[in-house]
Amino acid sequence: MEQDNTQQQNNVPQTPAQPAAAALQGARQQRGFGGPRQGGFNRGPGGQGGFGGKPGFRRGFGGPRGDKPEKLYDSKTIEISRVTRVTGGGKKMSFRSIVVIGDKNGKVGLGVAKGKDVAMANEKAGRYAKRAMIIVPIVNGTIPHEVRSRAGASEIILKPQAQGRGIVAGGAARVIFSMAGYKNVTAKYLGNTKNKLNNARAAFLALSKLKMNKKKGEAKDQLAVAKPSDQIQE
Repeated sequence: MEQDNTQQQNNVPQTPAQPAAAALQGARQQRGFGGPRQGGFNRGPGGQGGFGGKPGFRRGFGGPRGDKPEKLYDSKTIEISRVTRVTGGGKKMSFRSIVVIGDKNGKVGLGVAKGKDVAMANEKAGRYAKRAMIIVPIVNGTIPHEVRSRAGASEIILKPQAQGRGIVAGGAARVIFSMAGYKNVTAKYLGNTKNKLNNARAAFLALSKLKMNKKKGEAKDQLAVAKPSDQIQE
């Protein structure tokens, strides 16, 4: 008896669900959903590059994305030092890296970062330097005017130089000037500190203080001009 009941249940004709599915699909297409995807959500007959019905929308979610190529910069490591942090569980050793990047055409950046190894520290410092990039003015291969800056115990003074003189600077300042694109500049550290991080920060801060004359695009002269009354009379 049980076998006969199961056979009768299996022989019962089932109503096909195709008409209901077709009707649902037709309703969705009328509202704009379910059509071919051509770069957007396709909420309507338009849909190329936008929200459907708006072909003028430029980007379009889901379409081919035109990624811009990442601009490459020259980089140089000033210093890699090993640092140790003492905690309750013991000592944790890491590496600190000071990296300077630039395009040698008026853009330069300085970054400092720590990592578990040298490669990680250099990568993080390069990322931070790219975020902190500044644009510096270059006039005939030198700085537009004299400037002085200080960072911690380090103090530096920069002076413009004639063509062919070269970069008269040492340590971290020389690296920063070359990455920025300067050919002739003179720098002098006035402090006695040998901390390369403070020296690099002082030089970088000094470059950020440089200004240009907005009217003629020439260097803004900040040197004092002698008045006629100040001249020596014979």
